[in-house]
Amino acid sequence: MTIRLSKALLVLLIGLFALLVGANNIVDYESNFAFVQHVLSMDTTFPDNALMWRAITDETVHHAAYWLIIIGELVTGGLCVLGALALLAASRSDADRFNAAKRLAVCGLTLGFALWFFGFMTVGAEWFLMWQSQTWNGQQAAFRFIVCIGLVLVYLNARDGELRRSPAG
Repeated sequence: MTIRLSKALLVLLIGLFALLVGANNIVDYESNFAFVQHVLSMDTTFPDNALMWRAITDETVHHAAYWLIIIGELVTGGLCVLGALALLAASRSDADRFNAAKRLAVCGLTLGFALWFFGFMTVGAEWFLMWQSQTWNGQQAAFRFIVCIGLVLVYLNARDGELRRSPAG
């Protein structure tokens, strides 16, 4: 029972984190919009690099990309919170029901992993060369999120057996 509750709690914490990140990005839109704008524009990468043809300077695309990120964060958070509630509801159930209750949490964690790994590490850091920027480099933060989400995803997916009852009941 303790392991099941710890899985639900960790999924809930990831969900609350993702919801907070998404909400912060809406409330303080301009701060992180500047991040997206500079990364996509590649205006702080190494001068005269051979990959500047990848730069996107259209502000409409910047806003669209930023809203895609925000929506990804909010959906990640929502799925994880709902997944945590499903896990809590099934925490006293048989193993098959508890394992089936992992579905929403797995979807949320996978989406979050994809958002920060693919969106920030692959697209941002490698395609738009974010790693070259002294100012607008979000790799370390993205990596922390990826590791936390990945560890919870692995832990959550460890198969859960039947609840063991103590001799006293």
